Amino acid sequence: MAELFPPVEPYDQGLLDVGDGNFVYWETCGNPSGKPAVMLHGGPGQGCTSSMRRMFDPARYRAVFFDQRGCGRSTPHASDPATDMRHNTTDHLVADMERLREHLGIERWLVTGGSWGATLALVYAERYPERVTEIVVSAISTTRRSEIDWLYRGVGRFFPEAWARFRGDLSGDLVAAYARLMEDPDPLVRTEAARSWCTWEDTVLSLEPGATVHNGPISEWEIAFARIVTHFYSHEGWLEPGAVIRDAGSLRDIPGVLIHGRRDLSCPVDTAWELARAWPGADLLIDDGSGHRGSDVKRDWKLDALARFADRGRL
Repeated sequence: MAELFPPVEPYDQGLLDVGDGNFVYWETCGNPSGKPAVMLHGGPGQGCTSSMRRMFDPARYRAVFFDQRGCGRSTPHASDPATDMRHNTTDHLVADMERLREHLGIERWLVTGGSWGATLALVYAERYPERVTEIVVSAISTTRRSEIDWLYRGVGRFFPEAWARFRGDLSGDLVAAYARLMEDPDPLVRTEAARSWCTWEDTVLSLEPGATVHNGPISEWEIAFARIVTHFYSHEGWLEPGAVIRDAGSLRDIPGVLIHGRRDLSCPVDTAWELARAWPGADLLIDDGSGHRGSDVKRDWKLDALARFADRGRL
């Protein structure tokens, strides 16, 4: 079993003005002369964590992390009801990545992420293939309507009691209904909607080792997360139906590693399989014992891919 690299602190960090009154927190770790790589967190709205830094060899990588609009240390925060969500879309996040790349003086970088971070990585690479050296993604999601419908309705057949509580008195499109609740002027309504949303997210993961269901106070993190994810998913990520897989052929010249767990209830494996079929040259790795969360096998595969790519294309 491969070990994560020792904890490191950023050697540079800041807040980047990306327009519309938004400032994106970013940091760089490792070797300033190393291979550039950018890590995209999931959610959307989860923010980056210090543990993510440990995936990169600090002697070989110049690793870039940033909190996407509205979450983590970026401002304004989505937990504030006054924050305008109109300026928080997939197009905005892709543009933020390009602005950050230029700000850091990086010509090309490896792009990696998981779950929603996989969607964002793939969308960015399809729009800017000339800026991407390699792609390493896990817990593959492309934010199709069918995937969203599965996560917030279809998978309920495995958890009928919890899904009934999640649905409550709501009808129709649950994601859109929760997005409306997260914009309610009453803070108690927003808090209880965030609690219900996060409980359901935890429930879907509850069969995996080490999983827990949140039952404590609701923090600004959960409120921002629920507001951002319902905002994005109620609009299907502002992506054309099936666009990520449809356009995967544009990645044919970019080496890719797709890592997935067959027991992933959040993101069923058929999406990863369809993506691999549409992406010439991509390597699909499926572990029969892993789910959506991290696992020893998935971690080892990702560390191996990052090690293989660390010196690729460098003199």
